[in-house]
Amino acid sequence: MCGELEEEENPEEVIYTRFAAHVQTFMAGLKARPSGDPLHYHLDRLFRELLRNASDPAKAPSDVDPYERLAMEPLVFARLAGFMAAHLPLSEDPLKRVIEALMTGYAEGEIELPSHDHDHDHDHDHGHDHGHTH
Repeated sequence: MCGELEEEENPEEVIYTRFAAHVQTFMAGLKARPSGDPLHYHLDRLFRELLRNASDPAKAPSDVDPYERLAMEPLVFARLAGFMAAHLPLSEDPLKRVIEALMTGYAEGEIELPSHDHDHDHDHDHGHDHGHTH
């Protein structure tokens, strides 16, 4: 605002805060799918547990920066996925399955950023969609 000093936000803090908020929203939207299949029930529970732990600051040492944790933990999960997949027969195409799961998670993790932080007029009849809702 004009004449007011605004406290500068640390971009890394903003990113981590957005992640933690998105985890809460995402978890609330997940339906506990009672399934007759114990394997899928186990996998859904494992996913929720790992995601909840990854977003809980109490699950990491206090001297670990939350943003650095967010940046590095996916590498650990990818390494674990690769290690486990390496033990499956190539005929099951484990790498393809891991990459497909990675892409599914990436799509689920995408969030829409505020749509009004760009410089152009709001005449939306110019041939492409910006995802605005008015």
